[in-house]
Amino acid sequence: MRHLSTYFAFAALAPAVLGAQGAADLVLTNGRIYTVDNSRPVVSALAVRGGRVLFVGSDAEARVLANASTRVIDLHGSTVLPGFTDAHAHLLGLGNLLRRVNLAGSRSYEEVIDRVKAWTKDTKPGDWILGRGWDQNRWANKEFPTHEALSRAFPNNPVVLTRIDGHAMLANAKAMELAHVAAATAEPSGGRIIRLPSGVPSGVFVDNAQSLIARVIPASTRADARRAILAAVAECNRWGLTGIHDAGENPQTIAIYEELAKSGNYSLRNYVMISDPGEPGSSGALRNPYLQLGPQSALYDGHLWIRAIKLYSDGALGSRGAALLAPYSDDPTNSGLLVSQPEHIRAWAEWALRLGFQVNVHAIGDRGNRNVLNAFESALRTTPKADHRFRIEHAQVLSPQDIPRFAKLGVIPSMQATHQTSDMGWAEARVGPERIRGAYAWRSLLNTGVVIPNGTDFPVEEVNPLLTFHAAVTRQDPTNLPAGGWYPEQKMTREEALQSMTIWPAYAAFQESMLGSLTPGKYADFVVLDRDIMRVPDTEILGTRVTSTWIGGKRVYEAK
Repeated sequence: MRHLSTYFAFAALAPAVLGAQGAADLVLTNGRIYTVDNSRPVVSALAVRGGRVLFVGSDAEARVLANASTRVIDLHGSTVLPGFTDAHAHLLGLGNLLRRVNLAGSRSYEEVIDRVKAWTKDTKPGDWILGRGWDQNRWANKEFPTHEALSRAFPNNPVVLTRIDGHAMLANAKAMELAHVAAATAEPSGGRIIRLPSGVPSGVFVDNAQSLIARVIPASTRADARRAILAAVAECNRWGLTGIHDAGENPQTIAIYEELAKSGNYSLRNYVMISDPGEPGSSGALRNPYLQLGPQSALYDGHLWIRAIKLYSDGALGSRGAALLAPYSDDPTNSGLLVSQPEHIRAWAEWALRLGFQVNVHAIGDRGNRNVLNAFESALRTTPKADHRFRIEHAQVLSPQDIPRFAKLGVIPSMQATHQTSDMGWAEARVGPERIRGAYAWRSLLNTGVVIPNGTDFPVEEVNPLLTFHAAVTRQDPTNLPAGGWYPEQKMTREEALQSMTIWPAYAAFQESMLGSLTPGKYADFVVLDRDIMRVPDTEILGTRVTSTWIGGKRVYEAK
């Protein structure tokens, strides 16, 4: 009789479970589980076996899959979502920031210097001091700083402080001396040296000009990089991240990722983009081992993908390096910088179409974005390919006539919701009241039929994906300002915001058959929250806490 009841219970299960052999390793019950799978969108229970989702459905059904060795967890009404994926991030950059002076949020140049002093009180003369995160747009004086105050504070140490967006740096006199940068130093293509009226460098170097200073900064050791990466992975897990799209790394860093993943010491699914290798066919590109190997997917039990190339079209809006079709509204002599020429992007796009790689290009300004769209269109005309999933990273300021081109060309706009909330205090001053309507234009793009994988660009923005969700649905900062949201017609719905952090990044990385939803057969990556962000008032979203993070059915983070 007991045998028959068990048979009928199994017969009632979803087809994905009917052929299953053996019991679940893990069963979660009594929760509110958003699967991001339209066939079963909200359930109360989840079963996992062998690192994969075995079943989603009711508590009674899931319990049938448990035996004496199954771990059964009562969620007590907690919310479960597919693991969050940050679709544009810099893992080593985050790890380095955790080990350097963090200047994010500083309200003045004086505060920047005070933070550096506090961080380096035990530093020896001659040691390099590195930091990141200053943003002059947050200061009362919104002009770029000059080096003098920093040089007075640190006369015997070279100091280099990178702007929040990574597209400008401030160097003191000692650092410029070691780099042999002086009034006669020429600007490199795609870079700008900000100068004092006398012609002497002010200390600020924009975009490609940063290389003049960066070339003399001592390189981190491999051991330092490894420690930084592990710290960054742990930080990601703490915020509910199970995956990232790593927007540009060199072969040495990718090799460390492989080493960690191979040893089982890498609790993250990383879709890595290879940093711009130089011109196709150049010695640097030919020597790049990851280009030689060809596209690689789901390495080390789905912890590493290496099948994309990251290029740069222009700079950033905050440092006025974003390439605009017309001059900046607050700097009429400046239309921004092209970090690389359109021919470079087109050449890599043609190469990638032939060999199966994806190309993802940083573009902020309307000219920068148009150049990329034109380059992609030209490459696709020469080498037609369906489902290429080329991406523009940021797609931040768009000309209205270019918005429909993403869908027409099959190009994915990879955007970052918290860039909008960070930039809204000054972005309109940069581009004026007309162009701003094509900026951070999520709804305008979604209405054309594209998807928007969402991210943070950390360490440019904070790692916390709940900030991303809140910004996407409110267009407000963490204090819930401005009332009603900034250009609120561009908001996402909560369903879209959740998709933009789960299944849409999976699609943008060719991972949708393995990741992005809690669907039987996919990896069991999920996050447990202490409140339901799909239903609480907007003002309560950021009060939510991550209680645990799971990758492949194994807990990688638990709140204390």
